[in-house]
Amino acid sequence: MTLPMGTSTLELDRTGVAPRALIDPFARSINYLRVSVTDRCDFRCVYCMSEHMSFLPKADLLSLEELDRLCSAFVDKGVTKLRLTGGEPLVRRGIMTLFASLSRHLDSGALKELTLTTNGSQLDKYAKELKSYGIDRINVSLDTLDADKFRAITRWGDLNKVMSGIDAAQAAGIKVKINVVALKGVNEDELGPMVEWAHGRGMDMTIIEVMPLGDVGETRLDQYLPLSMVRARLATKYTLDDIDYQTGGPARYVRVKETGGRLGFITPMTHNFCETCNRVRITCTGTMYMCLGQEDAADLRTPLRASESDALVHAAIDDAILRKPKGHDFVIDRRQKRPALSRHMSVTGG
Repeated sequence: MTLPMGTSTLELDRTGVAPRALIDPFARSINYLRVSVTDRCDFRCVYCMSEHMSFLPKADLLSLEELDRLCSAFVDKGVTKLRLTGGEPLVRRGIMTLFASLSRHLDSGALKELTLTTNGSQLDKYAKELKSYGIDRINVSLDTLDADKFRAITRWGDLNKVMSGIDAAQAAGIKVKINVVALKGVNEDELGPMVEWAHGRGMDMTIIEVMPLGDVGETRLDQYLPLSMVRARLATKYTLDDIDYQTGGPARYVRVKETGGRLGFITPMTHNFCETCNRVRITCTGTMYMCLGQEDAADLRTPLRASESDALVHAAIDDAILRKPKGHDFVIDRRQKRPALSRHMSVTGG
């Protein structure tokens, strides 16, 4: 039975015992949940998807009410940061009703942050409404400022539409952080100018190493650019001072003296960030991945649908957290030229 949107799980699970906090086998507190609300996207980025993707049947997806209930179960168990992802989350029909409902956890103080990662294509349409639901900060994925190159990377994207979306978000009072995937021979010469552009607009920027997830029709060795090399190149032009700044994610930040802005590096390949991992991921079908770089997963859809009470869901989450690994095994296979995992990034939500 589907619960009404906005129903509190604590109101239903009256066992007399508060849900157990999420502590993994390595004593890491899990307080950050990333939820992919759809595997669909209006782009086909070359490092994320193949050009001709096969998407999940819509009947396999959790309803928005079920996504609300599942997210709320994690909030009950101590998650304080919730990020909706995709695919592209803003192409999911009715997605604003989910943001509206989840915003009650911001009002109650249970959630410290409700946010999303987006390609920016729909922001012009939704920025004001997102702000009204308490979304104060978002990530926008953008790998180039060159319109032709942008079309080549995304296969279908329109850079002007993304720029209008960023304008709309900033006009609505939403802080924007730019996420850039470093791609060898594609945008490596742009990273410095992109830092200056982002910081000139008051936006932080994070550079990310390409990850070997899914068969995207490209050879990962052709895409992979170590961020140790990127940082060394940037350091020849800019002064990069390490700072103690955290957003709850895996980026390690520096202050760029010449621009005054913050620049993050996410390095799953050259220097993983697993020792401080505080997050888990849920797909749009209710599958929970305890690690982005491992295949072990837990089915939360079955217990979610088995009872109106959340006792079964809480038990399934507890069991899954006890299987969270110490770290991932990402490697770009130089012999087989195959992805480390067959699962596409768009399925898990990054």
